[in-house]
Amino acid sequence: MPRHAASSAIAMLAAIVLTGPAAAETASQDVIFAEDGSVAAPLSDRPGDAAEGARIYSDKGSGNCVACHVISTRTDAEFQGTIGPALDGAGDRWTEAQLRGIVADAKRTFPDSMMPSLYKTSGYIRPGDGFSGKAGTEPLPTLLSAQQIEDVVAYLVTLKE
Repeated sequence: MPRHAASSAIAMLAAIVLTGPAAAETASQDVIFAEDGSVAAPLSDRPGDAAEGARIYSDKGSGNCVACHVISTRTDAEFQGTIGPALDGAGDRWTEAQLRGIVADAKRTFPDSMMPSLYKTSGYIRPGDGFSGKAGTEPLPTLLSAQQIEDVVAYLVTLKE
């Protein structure tokens, strides 16, 4: 085996050992929503990381939750929106299953919601081919991954009044 190939193989093995195997995720079309819009089963086999969920909340390049929602204690999150409900006390108002359903596809719980479906790939129209991939040839990407949904939910359940 050439030296560079051995180095690559060792680096790949080290990455697997250090980060662990990729998490198994429920595909968006396989998510089971209850009648009230809640999702009882986690979407990933890895537990949600509340610290990562807090980061996603304020990251305009990820979920962009901060564009519509405010959390009064998050003085580090600039330009918080007021279009959606304040998330202060979200962990008291909704169960983990309800939060998972709301984050994945809020319209199942709140049909008139302006919140985008963050874990959905069909059943709606995305404007333009630039947002839709190659029309009909590949599945559309979800806005957040299953693990990111679990991370945001893990963060939201910590928000108590």
